[in-house]
Amino acid sequence: MLPTHRTRPRVFIDADVLFAGSASPQQHSASQVILRMAEITLLEALTCEQVIVETDRNLQEKMPAALPAFRLLVSRSLQIVTNPTAVDILPYTGKADPKDLSILIAAFRENCTWLVTFNTRHYQPGLTGIMVVKPGDFIMRVRDLLLGLM
Repeated sequence: MLPTHRTRPRVFIDADVLFAGSASPQQHSASQVILRMAEITLLEALTCEQVIVETDRNLQEKMPAALPAFRLLVSRSLQIVTNPTAVDILPYTGKADPKDLSILIAAFRENCTWLVTFNTRHYQPGLTGIMVVKPGDFIMRVRDLLLGLM
């Protein structure tokens, strides 16, 4: 008997992935593919306000021509959640680099199974239940799952 209700994988997107997906000249970069998968509802992609602000600032400084693509990807692909408070973060001190801890806690709070980032070392030792992976590694896992359907 087939299940009647399935949930989409919840994936938290870090600023570097959002930057790469917005600025990449390639249509099929791993970052873009993940965001497109969210756009077509294969997965549920989330991020927090901090990530949006950081990505916007970095694109304005380094690649302002990519801002329209960034805004389009955000509107079509991402659910933006609030930043964790200092009180939310405090019990998890030491679980990630201090500047990235709030992102890890946001992913945890939102029940994301995956946190996709190029800076995996910033999220160590991490939290149980969240796989921190690079975009290419996430795509490889999706491909392996698809191959398992055959």
